[in-house]
This record gives sequence, C-alpha cells and structure tokens, in this order.
Amino acid sequence: MSQDNSDNSEKGMRGLGNNVINPRSHVGLAPPEAEIDYNAPYKRIATEEAWSFPELVEAQVRLHNSGRASDDASLAMANMFAGMSALQDILFDLGDKRIARMDELGIDRQLLLLTSPGVQVLEPEEGNRLARMSNDIAAEACAKYPDRFSALAAFQPQDVDGAVAEIDRAMQELKLSGAVLNSHWKGRYLDEAEFEPILAALEANDAALYIHPTAPRYNEPYQFRGMTGALGGFPHDVWIHTMGLILSGAFDKYPDLRLVIGHLGECMPLHLYRFDWMQSNADGVPGLRGGQDPVTLEHPISYYFKKNIWITTSGVGWEPAIKFCMDVMGPDRVIYAMDYPYQQSGDEVAAYDRMDISPEHKKMLMQENAERVFRL
Repeated sequence: MSQDNSDNSEKGMRGLGNNVINPRSHVGLAPPEAEIDYNAPYKRIATEEAWSFPELVEAQVRLHNSGRASDDASLAMANMFAGMSALQDILFDLGDKRIARMDELGIDRQLLLLTSPGVQVLEPEEGNRLARMSNDIAAEACAKYPDRFSALAAFQPQDVDGAVAEIDRAMQELKLSGAVLNSHWKGRYLDEAEFEPILAALEANDAALYIHPTAPRYNEPYQFRGMTGALGGFPHDVWIHTMGLILSGAFDKYPDLRLVIGHLGECMPLHLYRFDWMQSNADGVPGLRGGQDPVTLEHPISYYFKKNIWITTSGVGWEPAIKFCMDVMGPDRVIYAMDYPYQQSGDEVAAYDRMDISPEHKKMLMQENAERVFRL
C-alpha cells in the first residue's frame, strides 16, 4: 500500500475516486493527463489490489483497544485505517462498484490481496479463523466473477501448522492463485528456522508468495519523521524480509519457491551490484538468526532475483525505473500492478500505454508475466 499512514485524514488518502481528491496527484514525476487505450493489444492484470472485510477490521480494533499489543505499530496502523469510512467501503466491496472502477481504469482483472496488516497481527487462534474466512470470501468473489478476480490466500504465520494447513486448503480446495503475507509479525520473519514448513508448503503447492509491506517493528524513528508508510518504513521492512530469505539459503533449499514483492522491488534491483559485492558479510557467518549454523549461498544474491523473485510495479508507474528493472532482472520478472485503492489513476494507466517498450515486452508486463507467475 502506498499511502503514508502519518496522514490521519481521509483527505490525505491517495486515489479514493471522485469523493476524495489528493492535491498532490499531479506534482513532481506524476504522469500528465492522458486517455487510456481501451483497445490495447493486451489485458491489464493488476496484481497488488487490496481488499478487506468487516470481521477482520473489528478484530483488529478490538485487539488494539484492549491494550494487549500496544507496541505493535502495524496494529495501530490498522486501527487508524479502520476510522476511514470511505477507504473501508472501497476495501470491503468485491462486487459491482469495484468492477465499475476497474472498467473505468481499463483493468481486466484484479489479483486480490488481503490488505495490510491482515490476520497476522491477531492472536494465533483468531488469526487462523479469520484467515479461513478471508480465503472463503475471496474464493466466492472469484467464483462469482471468474473473468475479473483472482486472489491470494491469507494465512496466520504465528501458528505454523495452521498456516501450512490453510495454504494446502486454499490452493488445493479453493484453487486460489498463491499466498500473501503482510511482512513481519511482531518482528518475526519467514527466514527463521521454525517457519521453514511454511516455505515447504508454498513450494509443494506451487504457490507464489507475495510479501506486502506493513509498518516496521521499530517504528518510532519513522513515525518521528513522517516516514512510517511508503516514504520509508514499508519498503525497508520488505527489504529485510526478502534479503533475510535469500541469505538464509531458503532458495537453495527450495529452488522452485517463487517470491513476489511490490513497488518495483522496494528499490532492491538498484542494489544488485552492491549486494553481490558485499555478500561475504553474511556468507559463512555463524550464529545468525539466534544461533543458526553458517550459511554460504550457492550463487550470488543477484542470481535469486533473476530466478526466484519477481517484482510488481505497484505505485511506481514510472517508465525509466520500470525499464531499468526489466533490463537488470529480465522482462519476464516485472509485473504490472496498480495498488488499488491506495493509488489509482487513469493517467498512470495511460502512461503505461505510452511507454517506449516493445509490444512483446509490454504484453509480458501487463498480462503474460502475471498469468505465468500466479498460474492464472
């Protein structure tokens, strides 16, 4: 999600349709006004499109108000967003209004992701229950609108056995298109040894994992500077999660595991050269992750970005950056996303139509890469 949650007002929310106008929407590098090509020679599959449901928001607010998780910045973020009625109305809708907005923006299909911070901020039992409810609701929406919606499965990582069971159910029974995790939970990440069965279940089910940002665990320096959200806290947290998985050797052990991260890889593709150069800082170091045996990767870090990792363009409809990522990772590694409803703009959609990218690579970006990675 691209909205900086230091802004407490609905007026500050980006892209909530005609009812809420963001005065910053056409400054800086934002694309100029332009017409969408409704006859484009590709489908537009948007792959980081948020949704939620009332029972989840109620549970998040209830836990927040109990005071039992007063140090959880992700839960505080959820509580703040719960008070934004216009936002919640959009997130809850998985029907005609959402589809009408998709039609207006020229979007053929949305890949639905349960919005941050999801179920993982809840206690394990309630998180498991609401993960199941979430996946049932998403599967129902996909069945009702099979040509417009696909969805990723939520799971509660705090309960490893429950997470594995729900990934199995979501992929095998509900036929969802992968899984989504809203990054850390209480400062924990999937690279820690006890969560390895989740990675094994994802690979066994041929399920791509989308890691979406949440507020960082150590939030105070970000909050102090207005950077909790997209200006700092969000990308840095996904950076930790992604690099942690690579450096743990997860992709050597599970070579068919597919990882997807948004916002043009949270700037990580820009650093591939330096990651490779500095890899020896982590390779072979004993005692990491609370006592893990030394791990020495089988390949340079950049290798895993080109084999196991895909990035989406959510919130970054900027031609120079997209072309750079396609150049260094490959045109098959970059996937279109809008970041609905937090960032939605017809001008941005039109900017993709005008990008100086070959027709073959444009179709890969907008349609074919998503179909392949998420098995659509």
